[in-house]
Amino acid sequence: MNEYDSNRIADLAKQAGYIKTSNINNTDCYILNTCHIREKATEKVYHDIGRLKKNYKNKKKPIVLVTGCVAQAENNEMLERESYIDAVIGPQSYHNVPSILSKLNDRRKKLNFTDFDVVKKFDRLNTLKNSESKVSSFITVQEGCDKFCNFCVVPYTRGPEHSRSPEEIIEEAKDLIINGAKEITLLGQNVNAYSSNKKGKIYKFSDLIMELQNLEELKRIRYTTSHPKDMTNDLIDCHKKVKKLMPFLHLPVQSGSNKILKNMNRKHTREEYLSIIQNLEKAKPDIRFSSDFIVGYPGETEEDFYDTISLVKEVNFINSFSFIYNPRPGTPAFNFETINKEIQKKRLIILQNLLENIQTKENKNQVGKLKGVLIENKMKNQSNYFGRIRNLTPIVISNANEKDIGKIIDVRIKNYNRNTLFGVKENAEREVAA
Repeated sequence: MNEYDSNRIADLAKQAGYIKTSNINNTDCYILNTCHIREKATEKVYHDIGRLKKNYKNKKKPIVLVTGCVAQAENNEMLERESYIDAVIGPQSYHNVPSILSKLNDRRKKLNFTDFDVVKKFDRLNTLKNSESKVSSFITVQEGCDKFCNFCVVPYTRGPEHSRSPEEIIEEAKDLIINGAKEITLLGQNVNAYSSNKKGKIYKFSDLIMELQNLEELKRIRYTTSHPKDMTNDLIDCHKKVKKLMPFLHLPVQSGSNKILKNMNRKHTREEYLSIIQNLEKAKPDIRFSSDFIVGYPGETEEDFYDTISLVKEVNFINSFSFIYNPRPGTPAFNFETINKEIQKKRLIILQNLLENIQTKENKNQVGKLKGVLIENKMKNQSNYFGRIRNLTPIVISNANEKDIGKIIDVRIKNYNRNTLFGVKENAEREVAA
């Protein structure tokens, strides 16, 4: 979602007369779009600005904007701590970028735009065509979160759940397809909580996917990130019916222990999570999963941790994100008693070794197989090309060419490492979606 937001901010800045540059040492405006999920993200902002100040020590100072969730969470504190920052702009206020830049050109005063104004934001963005021109593109369809997990800052930085209208989303998808998109990933903090009232009828996430599949030039559909509580039967059924919907799902579980899930306020049990996995596998037998895990959450015992290990072994996640519990100010869990850091680190190593072994084994099993690969781009400073197979695993192709970009071609898998497959092109475009 941060990548999507950054692209839209660039579109907005263009309206104020600015164009994107790769030369950060010679620029008029510097925008840092931030995330607040992890603790180090906040300090990274100040480190980046410190480097910027050094680079511009003997030059005219650029306008410096800090946008995103760090700006939302620490707005006034940031302005007080770092005088080099000209404005802080929350994730629901970045539609104001053109007017902010206009005001800052006059060097009037520091600006704080951190209201939760998601409706106005999307109304503004709907008047501005998405200029993204990638083969694989993103569309934000839902923002915010009403789940209030005890460890999570998202409800406080992104606000309550809000869904865009299906008309807005379909129109943006059409713009992206005209720009060359063949694959679209639908984004949301809880994307499967998407719900819109269309002419008095509730329009669900599954309805949106069913409508998107009718866009002929769109070949692949993905979505992220989902909450188990919103994994409804009609959405699971979508995985059976919609051929363009890829057989991969990122479904965060955080822990395999019912006690810890309850302490986290996750609103689902281990058994409910595994039932969802089983139902998805029945709907789409080749589906694969990734997840998020928090290790060493307050109160986690050795038994709780090994409940997580056993769940990982049962599901066989092919790619996952795992972190030591990190207290975030303002969340209920911030005041919980934490467990020993060395125990946390030891458990994380055990979990990550298991996850890495599963991922490596999955990639090894692909060797020799013929896979449909959507070619996204030529790799920088290389003759190789980059794409992904249906389950999202990245692949490097040694003998593709410029004409293959945007096409789904047959690739024979020749080699692998933990993160990536390597292959050679065999035939022309093969995959035809219904």
